[in-house]
Amino acid sequence: MSSFDPVDPLGIDDLLDPEDLAVRDTVRNWAADRVLPHIAEWYEKGELPVVRELARELGALGALGMSLSGYGCADATAVQYGLACLELEAADSGIRSLVSVQGSLAMYAIHRFGSEEQKQEWLPRMASGEVIGCFGLTEPDHGSDPASMRAHAKRDGTDWVLNGRKMWITNGSVAGVAVVWAQTEDGIRGFAVPTDTPGFSAPEIRHKWSLRASVTSELVLDDVRLPAGAVLPEVTGLRGPLSCLSHARYGIVWGAMGAARSSFEAALDYAKSREQFGRPIGGFQLTQAKLADMAVELHKGILLAHHLGRRMDAGRLGPEQVSLGKLNNVREAIEICRTARTILGANGISLEYPVMRHATNLESVLTYEGTVEMHQLVLGKALTGLDAFR
Repeated sequence: MSSFDPVDPLGIDDLLDPEDLAVRDTVRNWAADRVLPHIAEWYEKGELPVVRELARELGALGALGMSLSGYGCADATAVQYGLACLELEAADSGIRSLVSVQGSLAMYAIHRFGSEEQKQEWLPRMASGEVIGCFGLTEPDHGSDPASMRAHAKRDGTDWVLNGRKMWITNGSVAGVAVVWAQTEDGIRGFAVPTDTPGFSAPEIRHKWSLRASVTSELVLDDVRLPAGAVLPEVTGLRGPLSCLSHARYGIVWGAMGAARSSFEAALDYAKSREQFGRPIGGFQLTQAKLADMAVELHKGILLAHHLGRRMDAGRLGPEQVSLGKLNNVREAIEICRTARTILGANGISLEYPVMRHATNLESVLTYEGTVEMHQLVLGKALTGLDAFR
């Protein structure tokens, strides 16, 4: 019988091959060296001052568009990409968001739906981190209902002219290319928009209480004129942006467990060292019950993420399964953070510990790329065959 490992109580590492472990450890070591020493300061100031530098370093690691093939991408497995997301979010959700938006939204859209010219123009530089991308779908008045978006693109000769606004766009003000979705006479189309195009601006959104170490912007498109080659030619309709979102949500399934793991480990260490009534609080039954419940949900969530990753690698992962993973893992991750905060007591609200930072970040993760209610309805429709969206 092997001994019990509090770090890996279910022996999940046994499911990983040496390449998986190498990817995980590489990203974990990078985050420990480049993010953890500074993240509390960045979070407190509400900025990510070295975002371009971090993007280039992540590109050198192969973490940008890592599950894509060709064009300088790493062609990693879905499980390896998930492990990277877990380690990045264990550092901070903002760092994982940087990578998710770059790879799973902007690069994925160009890789899957773009022309060969668009792929050659953008993907190698995005994979290296030289160019940062963003993804413009959500609008000030349209989030869960993207079909009602007001952004529109009209033909003018061989050109396209884009007008509209997008909101809550990660990487917006530091992006070199924006994948923007807009209404056209043919349906919803995607456009690869160089951000130096006249009429394009991306004012940064300030005064956030969540994802503070992340660049979040509005996109303003005021008669942005683009050549015919800017439109993504291989998709029309919501299938395009929704497939990108499904890929990004998969990363969240893993990433949320990184935030949960960081909070759980902080609570476990604290419970073994903090003394009250003459002994460590980890020796009291109620504290042990909290730790046990947190460990159960944490490692169940990691197992779920691993299972979905294997299905994605086999080409058998459906969007409803991604919704199940995102719904469960983010919801459980928030509960783990909240329980960890109670174990740390007043220290739980201090940036000296990661718990409250993860908890507030997860409040955004809970509702972006599909709210709880939307994922419940996706599952409800899959279970019953009845559409309750309208």
